[in-house]
Parts: sequence; C-alpha cells; structure tokens
Amino acid sequence: MAEKKLESMSFEKKLARLEEIVRLMEQGDAPLNASLALYTEGAELIRECARELDEAEQSVKLLRKGPNGPLLKPMEDDLDDDEYYGLCSGI
Repeated sequence: MAEKKLESMSFEKKLARLEEIVRLMEQGDAPLNASLALYTEGAELIRECARELDEAEQSVKLLRKGPNGPLLKPMEDDLDDDEYYGLCSGI
C-alpha cells in the first residue's frame, strides 16, 4: 500500500482495513503471494496506526499538563502500583 494512500485514510478506515486483512488471512485460502502482500499491507497499517496513537497520547499529555502545571489529576493508568492499590483498597 502506498504511503500517500495510508496518509489520506482516517484512523478508523485503517483499522477497518486491518480487520479485513485479518479475516482474509484467517480464511487461509489465499495463495502465498497474496498472503504475503496482505501481511505486508497489514504490517504497514499497524505501524501507521501505532504512530497515530502515539501522537494522540502525546497530545493528551500536553493538554493535561498546561502552562502552570497539571490541569487534571492523573488517570489511573498513570499511577504507580502503590498509589493505584491504595485507591482500590477502599472499594
């Protein structure tokens, strides 16, 4: 898949295409060359989706940080184990 084509696709369309590729490969009836082409396309889609997710995560971190310190409390995923289990002990 051409890099330009990937860049023009939305994240959701990339995921949908990746799901389609997985279904096609799981059927197991594609010739070897077609399977290899699907695998290559899927690997490119995974790489591109991971890049987009990383960028989105960085944007969220910047938005949460703010110019004068944190705007929001950390999400539970941002807590270390002791902090997390301390919160959970009251449940």
